[in-house]
Amino acid sequence: MLSSLLVIQMPPSMQMTDEQFFEFCQINRDLRIEMNQFREISIMPPTGSETGNREFNIVGQLYVWTEKDGTGIAFSSSTGFTLSTGAKRSPDASWIKLERWKTLSSEQQQRFAPICPDFVIELRSPSDNLQPLKDKMAEYIKEPGVQLGWLIDRKHRRVYIYRPGQPEECLENPAQVSADPILPGFILNMSKIW
Repeated sequence: MLSSLLVIQMPPSMQMTDEQFFEFCQINRDLRIEMNQFREISIMPPTGSETGNREFNIVGQLYVWTEKDGTGIAFSSSTGFTLSTGAKRSPDASWIKLERWKTLSSEQQQRFAPICPDFVIELRSPSDNLQPLKDKMAEYIKEPGVQLGWLIDRKHRRVYIYRPGQPEECLENPAQVSADPILPGFILNMSKIW
């Protein structure tokens, strides 16, 4: 099995600006590219078909709730965000309150918006190691504005829940997961995800 992640370290003299990194990502659209706070570039291949289907189910359920609720907007895994540390991340699914989103300029909204979503979801692929995903969730939950994060581990049928200032919580094989009170009424049906 191929490694799911390639990490590239660049010498300081070759560091990309934010604009160059955005362009780099645009010309390599078939890859999912992120940059951590140390400016190391991670390149992940596209997901397998089964994982892509499960991710689509997550995004679909979040989309339906978002349309009914109307207080925020949802994003797919192809969306990049610039965190306060300078890291550029692309959660598998995410949601931002409209009031926070509207504080950004049109130009900021068109690039990797300088904001961390209120709610982030990461879905573990079969080839992903769990600890780097947990580290990413810990990074998200320290960000200003983020209120809730879920790491879905299909391999072990677990959902790890992250909230600011609270210890990680683990649900074993849940039938559904509720985002209350952050996203009132949003319940992820896990039968389409497992």
